[in-house]
Amino acid sequence: MNKIVCLIVFMCSFSYASEVKDLKCESKTNPTGITINKPHFSWTFIGDAKSPKQGGYRIVMATSPEKLKYPDLWDSGPTSSSQSSSIQYSGAPLKNGQRVFWKVTIWGNNRGAVHSEVSWFEMGEIENPAKAFQPHVFSKSKKGIIKININSKDTGRTFEGIGAVSAGASTDLLYDYKDPIRSQILDLLFKPKFGAGFQHLKVEMGGGENSTCGSEPSHAFTREELKNPVSRGYEFWLMKEAKNRNSEMILEYLPWSFPGWLKPNIYSQESAEYFVAFLDVAKKQWDLDIDWVAAAENENDTNRNWLVNYMRPTLDASGYQNVKIQGPDDNSGDWKIFNDLEKDSAFNEVIEAVGYHYVSGREFTDNMVDGRGRPTTEKAKQSGKPLWASEDWSWTGKDWDGAGALNLARLYNKFYIRDKITKTLIWAPIGSIYKSVTWDKAGAMKANEPWSGYYEVWPTIWATAHTTQFSTPHNWEYLDGACGLFDASTYKGSVVTLKDKNSANWSMIICTANTETLEVKIKKGLADDKIYVWKSDAENQFVELVSIVPKKRSFTIQLDANSIYSLTTTTGQQKGWYEIPESKVFPFPYKEDYEDRKVGDLPKYHSDQKGSFEIALKADGTNCLKQIAPEPGYDWMRIYRRTNIKPHTLIGDVNWKNFTCSVDVYIKDGNVELGGRVKGSFLNGYRFLIEKNGNWKLMYNKKTLTKGNIIDFDSNIWHQLKLKFQDKDVEVFVDNESITKASHDVSNGYISFASSYHGNLFDNLKVTDND
Repeated sequence: MNKIVCLIVFMCSFSYASEVKDLKCESKTNPTGITINKPHFSWTFIGDAKSPKQGGYRIVMATSPEKLKYPDLWDSGPTSSSQSSSIQYSGAPLKNGQRVFWKVTIWGNNRGAVHSEVSWFEMGEIENPAKAFQPHVFSKSKKGIIKININSKDTGRTFEGIGAVSAGASTDLLYDYKDPIRSQILDLLFKPKFGAGFQHLKVEMGGGENSTCGSEPSHAFTREELKNPVSRGYEFWLMKEAKNRNSEMILEYLPWSFPGWLKPNIYSQESAEYFVAFLDVAKKQWDLDIDWVAAAENENDTNRNWLVNYMRPTLDASGYQNVKIQGPDDNSGDWKIFNDLEKDSAFNEVIEAVGYHYVSGREFTDNMVDGRGRPTTEKAKQSGKPLWASEDWSWTGKDWDGAGALNLARLYNKFYIRDKITKTLIWAPIGSIYKSVTWDKAGAMKANEPWSGYYEVWPTIWATAHTTQFSTPHNWEYLDGACGLFDASTYKGSVVTLKDKNSANWSMIICTANTETLEVKIKKGLADDKIYVWKSDAENQFVELVSIVPKKRSFTIQLDANSIYSLTTTTGQQKGWYEIPESKVFPFPYKEDYEDRKVGDLPKYHSDQKGSFEIALKADGTNCLKQIAPEPGYDWMRIYRRTNIKPHTLIGDVNWKNFTCSVDVYIKDGNVELGGRVKGSFLNGYRFLIEKNGNWKLMYNKKTLTKGNIIDFDSNIWHQLKLKFQDKDVEVFVDNESITKASHDVSNGYISFASSYHGNLFDNLKVTDND
């Protein structure tokens, strides 16, 4: 008996014993006198019953313990690796005698994070010390005037564009807007020389699992569908609309999650065919030629053998020789892919551009532009390959200061000056998701009221226009001698200059921190007739100022602090504008019978958070809503965060508190739920679940309030579920018969439908006042 008790105590203690310890640098604890310029690190991870093994890690290093929050030396980023030893330093060059503080976060192989204590190491006399990058700083006269020379014979990289990433269900509600309002919003996003003028659009190849703010459907939920892939969701539509506005729009796609039939190996011949099937839908059903594929899993790296032996050959054999591969699209790794590319010619040939996420780091303040982030390496720059910030920024476009619009313009400039990055993609182009859903404030602009037509054009649209309306991808190139900083200590004041390859035109994009005076000299070979000036600041964005006429190929300009300027010899720029409808709350009372959309389409105003819900036919020939994901998919955040409970979709108003909601359901198998007062992406709220066998329970979040069984429940017919909320009281009805009541917390939130991974049906949603 005592042995059994001891065993139970041991198992319980093991279940909660997850820790990371024994942090070592060059196999020593807190060592001094380290002489190699890139030391190696290790630790010991002790798992628990849920996650016995390491599933990923993140190392952060800084010059003080306080700076570990926003590391100024090295941030490996979260990486899905079980490696815990011989990890080489990849941060900023270390100095003789420098003390470095560091810690590591470990994720178990089945989620759950644990953080180490802070450790340190101290450098000695470094052998072969690395040199820190020094940005170009413009010279100043004795009076403090900045001197810039623009020379057409100067060399620089080709500009590849500014773009945006529609992914994570961030564009969800835009699809539900009605024209002409919807078309106007699209103009502000994609029409050249009108609004943001995004030049590159990367979209999610959906897999039916939550990918940040919700889930996006797959074009092949089953192996059988791979033979005849289906156009689902809104990403194909969005690419088409972008291309309609700009025929030179660069298109790309990337998966976050994968459907379940591809588990456990997402890097196989079948997955290559799955990628190609997405191209087939785009080409055959939408007449779209996609330019790039990020053949990887978002922020989880890629697979060399798969790319070389399966993905590239399958693209070529399927007629997509012109589709280029970009990778690894990771948010960690410190551009280490170049270590592999230089030793592997086959791999190097397949990867035609290299993109990493969050080169800017994650310090969402006005100091973000001066944070270290994940700078490109000298090896990356010397490779000659196109370098991209393939997803960055991720903030609210409403702000000017802080991490907002001015900061983003500064980042656009910094990425070229420091990193030789020629393309930046931001997430997201537009915030079209419900309030309270994850990252509900992100986007360059906002459009989350399709029922009213209201939207907001934020300053970030115009901060982006300061680059996109003054240069075009592939036709313009940077002039390195006219790209640099005003002060070596900060990237807040900077200039990049570009010229048109096919004419004498040029453009200069300037960001300031302080008031400045610039004296610009224009060498022969570049236009000098008239220079048009556009300005944005906290009060007014994208205002055309008085033009400048140079004298003897020279001019001087006074610049205000904390502003963005574009100087150009081109014309045609404009601050696009439409009259915006007034904001209105979600309609109440509300009803939906799903008859106003075609079978296979998305339902109006719904926001899927997991799984996929689409319009389907009932036996009587009318429409209903169906959950179509047949099994759990391959979840892209399977290590770093908890998964959503089950397929579910939201609709309504987050402020709804006292109301009655009802829906008809047909349970083909498993169970269904009707929820109310639900917030966020994780089914937090009241949920009534009923199974095919008649068992039911009323829950609040994950807590069961009441449960029971409906005797002789006929699962072969439709049933009506109803929830009535009045302050603390919740009452449940099935087929208009009250079956349970509970008194619990007063809250507010959306309506939700949820389903097991079966083809369960929903119809005739009604939301009314309480009788």
